[in-house]
Amino acid sequence: MKYKMFTWADTKLYLIVIGLSVLIIAFFQPIFAFIMGIILAYLVYYNSKKIEEKNKELARYVEGLSQNFDSAAKHAIFNMPFPMVFIDNEGKITWYNTPFLTLLGEEEIVNKSISELVDDFNLTELLKKKENESVSIKYMDKYFQVYPNFLEDKKTSGKRKITVLYWVDDTDYVVLRNEHIREKTVVALVDVDNYDDVKNSTPDIHRPIVLAEIDQLINSYFGEYQGIVRKYENDKYMVILNQGGLEAIKSKNFDLMDQVRDMSMGNIIPITLSIGVCQAGETLLDSYENASAAIDIALGRGGDQAVINVGNTFDFYGGKSKAVEKRNKVKARVIGDALRQLIDQNERVFVMGHQNPDMDSIGSSVGIMRAITNRKKEGFIVLNGENPSIRNLMERMRKDSPDMLKSIITGNEASEIMDEKSLLIVLDNHKPSLTEAPELLELTQKVVVIDHHRRGAEFINNPVLTYLEPYASSTAELVTEVLTYMGDETNLTKFEAEALLAGITVDTKNFSFQTGVRTFEAASVLKRAGADTTIVKQLFRDDFSTFVNKAEVIKSSKIIFDRIAIGRLEKQMEDSILIAAQAANELLNINDVEASFVLSQLDEKIHISGRSLGGISVQLILEKLGGGGHLTSAGAQVEKASMKEAEKLLTDIIDKYLKEGEKR
Repeated sequence: MKYKMFTWADTKLYLIVIGLSVLIIAFFQPIFAFIMGIILAYLVYYNSKKIEEKNKELARYVEGLSQNFDSAAKHAIFNMPFPMVFIDNEGKITWYNTPFLTLLGEEEIVNKSISELVDDFNLTELLKKKENESVSIKYMDKYFQVYPNFLEDKKTSGKRKITVLYWVDDTDYVVLRNEHIREKTVVALVDVDNYDDVKNSTPDIHRPIVLAEIDQLINSYFGEYQGIVRKYENDKYMVILNQGGLEAIKSKNFDLMDQVRDMSMGNIIPITLSIGVCQAGETLLDSYENASAAIDIALGRGGDQAVINVGNTFDFYGGKSKAVEKRNKVKARVIGDALRQLIDQNERVFVMGHQNPDMDSIGSSVGIMRAITNRKKEGFIVLNGENPSIRNLMERMRKDSPDMLKSIITGNEASEIMDEKSLLIVLDNHKPSLTEAPELLELTQKVVVIDHHRRGAEFINNPVLTYLEPYASSTAELVTEVLTYMGDETNLTKFEAEALLAGITVDTKNFSFQTGVRTFEAASVLKRAGADTTIVKQLFRDDFSTFVNKAEVIKSSKIIFDRIAIGRLEKQMEDSILIAAQAANELLNINDVEASFVLSQLDEKIHISGRSLGGISVQLILEKLGGGGHLTSAGAQVEKASMKEAEKLLTDIIDKYLKEGEKR
């Protein structure tokens, strides 16, 4: 404690004035001045004594006050009603009060690490906190807000830091908050994906039983979790339940979908559900709208899955089964007519695929350019550079279609000439961050999305037209269909037909995966337009080094979990992604291998190509790494990780996926 001592400065001025007065009097009255001098000397002596006495009195007062304060502080610390503990910079306990000892229930805790005594205690996280910035800790059945106060022990060498921790019991608040969260209203929407197909394929005698059983299963399932179910269309249900019920359903991975799929009441085909849930809406209306957005995503990803809207992100459950094709030509005709009108309304049309474009991306772009040319509009393909996947096709373009080559521009060039009146068509992708030039999405409000991948959480904002069909084999197939409905004649050239057929071929792995009736119909249209399958096959030829590198990947691959192959392309090269994709395809030819993953170095990222025979969803696995794709073909990129770290991360995700599958 700081205090001010009494000094001569307090009376100095008065004594000086008296002294000067004595000198002046001495000039006129020496005797009187002598008497005054004696008096002045006495005053100086008396003043010094008084100053000394006052300072001693003040010192005694301050010492007494300090002793009283120390006594009060010690009494307050020892009798503090909540736990308090001192720890050093290594987390070892140096002092504690009685409530803290009672909390731990230990007898000897001095010099013990607090992290060992309290499992939830994170010393590293605590030391990052500011003075009196609390950290939440759970111990036993209680919740605490722990407030740190940082001191320095100057008595020890190196000024060892001492941290005082005040434990404030927050249990009542946390329990009340959790209870409030559990009782929060949640809105869920349930759709029977293939209601019409099930109804039409079920014999008349069994049909009422099947439809009634669907109702009964949905009502009884949500009723078990205190939910209210209302059927508002033949194949649509609205469910109101609380957060606690939803958490219980999540813990069972929405097993309602499995129960309905396994239902056998005379129906010929399995029944699948799509579920959209919102748990982040502020009002019931918000919750309903967000649940609608969630179920749109579930349907866009192929159905047979649940999607939970948790605010800025989505959680996915299910989606491990192959989507049943339910496209119809009416929709393709409507999309074709709408796209024709949009092209007619704009003078300039820009076509953009995804980064590191493949045959499907560039082939469908070529097909859309034919639609733009048919409407006599100016069109551009946005392409920032070639890669080995499309090099052969680009060489063919230079030879057979030089006019189209002139329409290829970079993203920067497109930015300079694009305006709000321009139309942008995004193909083979629906994620803004993966487009060839994401900045173009901000330059126009007229965006069309045509894609065949299962919809992810990230999606282009407010497109004017969306044709997202996860049941299609490829975007080239969708574009071929749309072209047939945009006019009486497609006017496809031989090169354009072969580019589209190449797109279908690469995504179906030579018509062996994700291939439906509509796929062959699209191929027949292209064949009639002059596509030569021999030339298309030549577009996929590789040089000798590619074969060698692919063989090295296959040779060094390993089998994990008895049915999944993992390979690594250690060398970084221009065609790393192409080699990884082809190697992943080849690994599926090994007996008992159901899925394969190949990792390759891509600048400062690790690229992962995943392929599957259909029993394992590589899409769900790679979505955990921020990627996406299809049930049988997907990709992802891992940033700021070594090849070894990325493989370990992938292996852990695969392990978790397989264990969840066993639980189902």
